Amino acid sequence: MRLSFILVSAFLLIGCQQNEPMDIADPAYHKFSSYNEFKATINAITNITDEAEREAALAPFWDSLKMNHQIPFVFGDSVAFLYISDGKPVKWAGDFSGWRPVSGKEIGESQVWMLEKVFPSDARLDYKVVVGEEWILDPDNEYFQYSGWGLNSELRMSGWVYPKETILKEGIERGALSDNQFITASSSTLNYKVQYKVYTPVGYENLSDLPVIYVTDGHEYSDDKLGSMLIVLDNLITEKKIVPVIAVFIDPRDPDNLSENKRGDQYTGNNKFADFVADELASIIDANYKTNPSPDARAILGTSLGGWNSAFFGATRSDKFHLIGIHSPAFDDNVISAYKNMEKLPLKVFMSTGVIYDTQDRARAMKAVMEDKGYPLEYIEVNEGHSWGNWRALIEEPLVYFFGI
Repeated sequence: MRLSFILVSAFLLIGCQQNEPMDIADPAYHKFSSYNEFKATINAITNITDEAEREAALAPFWDSLKMNHQIPFVFGDSVAFLYISDGKPVKWAGDFSGWRPVSGKEIGESQVWMLEKVFPSDARLDYKVVVGEEWILDPDNEYFQYSGWGLNSELRMSGWVYPKETILKEGIERGALSDNQFITASSSTLNYKVQYKVYTPVGYENLSDLPVIYVTDGHEYSDDKLGSMLIVLDNLITEKKIVPVIAVFIDPRDPDNLSENKRGDQYTGNNKFADFVADELASIIDANYKTNPSPDARAILGTSLGGWNSAFFGATRSDKFHLIGIHSPAFDDNVISAYKNMEKLPLKVFMSTGVIYDTQDRARAMKAVMEDKGYPLEYIEVNEGHSWGNWRALIEEPLVYFFGI
């Protein structure tokens, strides 16, 4: 009788969760009406002193949270990260902490650890659980985001909207992505071999004078698990939201040793890389594909250091590139000063940044300079961090801004 009373008392505290959960058969599951009701419930269960009774109450409660995507628990702007440990201390690290581990707190008489945070209600953040010294995915959260270093667990706040343009829609016709192509840069530029792939839109054989977007970190932008840019292009072109576009995905890795990534050299204000793309690679693309060679029809897109590189292309090679796409830019002072001190250039700029341990300070500084100069600028801030989950959801915007119908 005592156990039944405890279970009923604990679960009667449960009200209405803002995210509509899946229906499950567990009769102990109810919806939460507030974050405080969730807290009261988990505190009541974890403070049961009898271990057997506590575990009997905790198991169905935990299962209901897990099955309804409520680990981490989210209500409005409040979050409770949750983990059941085997005695080791638990921390959480992620976009929200600059990836520095933050200690949780063991609650009640249980081995449940919790970390409470407040985030904007439309935030989306990567994170990992740190158990002792081991960094792991959250075993009770099936949402995850790929990164350049593997998987991270994903926190989705209640107001965050999944970027549906990254899902191939029914009936969408696919463009074509070439195999790796290779070019050996001249001795006056990079003086080494570079690989790239070329996307051509559906119906390419009947098209001409196509704009071109050159994409740095192209192996990641074109990966359906990271940038999903091929899917976004196919969706937008078939739905006639943008004109047909050619995309050149430039891979910064050594073709003969993919573990050697040259982005740190190529994307940091490197005149030789800018000249290689503008004079050598663009010439080959224009000679072999049905392009519009006008600078008004040629874009460069990149993220982080690649965003710095895009701005650098605009400052130094506006003779070839007028469309400048920037995600979460890792600008240095020099490129911001260059735009401040030079005459206005014939550029059209898209720039975005997250505002949770992302590049917002440098992005805002550049935004102020560009607005003062009168540049055409579309600028977006999102409640996210430095992650492909951020950037993949902001690929449609520069494409429509540059090539919209």
